[in-house]
Amino acid sequence: VPPFALRTALICRRTPHLRQWLAKRSQHSITAEAGANTAPATVPNAATNRILGRWLLGCSGLVVGAVVLGGVTRLTESGLSMVDWHLVREMKPPQTRAEWEAEFAKYRQFPEFKIMNHDMTLPEFKFIFYMEWGHRMWGRLVGLAYVLPTIYFWKKGYFNRSMKGRALGLCGFVFFQGLLGWYMVKSGLEEKPESYDVPRVSQYRLSAHLGSALLLYCASLWTGLTLMVEPHKLANTKRLNQLRRFAKGTVGLVFLTALSGAFVAGLDAGLVYNSFPMMGDRWIPDDLLAFSPTLKNFFENPTTVQFDHRVLAISSLTAITGLYMFSRRMMLPRRAKIAISCLTAMAYAQVALGISTLLLYVPTPLAATHQSGSVALLSLAIWVLAELRKVAK
Repeated sequence: VPPFALRTALICRRTPHLRQWLAKRSQHSITAEAGANTAPATVPNAATNRILGRWLLGCSGLVVGAVVLGGVTRLTESGLSMVDWHLVREMKPPQTRAEWEAEFAKYRQFPEFKIMNHDMTLPEFKFIFYMEWGHRMWGRLVGLAYVLPTIYFWKKGYFNRSMKGRALGLCGFVFFQGLLGWYMVKSGLEEKPESYDVPRVSQYRLSAHLGSALLLYCASLWTGLTLMVEPHKLANTKRLNQLRRFAKGTVGLVFLTALSGAFVAGLDAGLVYNSFPMMGDRWIPDDLLAFSPTLKNFFENPTTVQFDHRVLAISSLTAITGLYMFSRRMMLPRRAKIAISCLTAMAYAQVALGISTLLLYVPTPLAATHQSGSVALLSLAIWVLAELRKVAK
């Protein structure tokens, strides 16, 4: 034994405090060395998935707000009050009377004022301006809610390869949605000397704007639910696969019905036949195919558009009722049964809202509730799909 080591051993034996200090120092050295050899990498796990799920559910809630606010903006005929688009400059509304007069002067140059609102006062203009301004600011809030957390989570390593692609796709879709909104508004600002109709945005662009918002919402909601809700380990039987296909078809039908509502709103088709179940005194009105070519009726004839919306709504109700009846004969988890029951109840409530809106000549509060109901129905349908999804291998 070396003399130095022998002397150290003798000293430690005589002084217990020194022996404890050397033991602690040795333990700390081993711990530090082990920590240095461990790579401090953050990998996606159940905890980070729950965080991402909550974020996406929050984003989908903001998208619902944008859809509802957009519907109210359309119902109050406020969407054409802002006649230009600036990403940053328009975030601050007019403050002084001179600024309001300048904004009102710009609005007076366009068809909506000349044809419909030629006797509008400045206070009335302020109301429709703030409605559209609020809708646009909400859209910017939605964009920030997607983009900023995406950057943060990306840097923290919360995304796997699949989620990186989804996050980029959602952010890109938000940007596309904003451009599509301005493209829609521009269609209502164009001079149309050959037309005697009231100025309105193109029903094609309106349906594209709503459809893209619903796609963004469905993608966010589906991804958020699948990250947060554990899938059920269901036996992969033939009847269960049939139920899954049935549910997917029902979701598609509900989505198509909501999209047809955009054509109803764009053409004010809710005001042409305010009776139910018949349209006037007929089941099939005489002017159903009044336009030529025939295909044009399905997108530009208010009578046909309302008829189609009725047919799609009743078809959706029938499909959801059938889904409920089919599911009752199967052993499903409690959560899945609750989702299907909620979907069925909402379907009947939504049809009742639609009929009431029609019979009462489309009052704004009831019409806005009906539009919101379509999003609620679509949300419950997505929930049903999430509960019935297969376990990933």
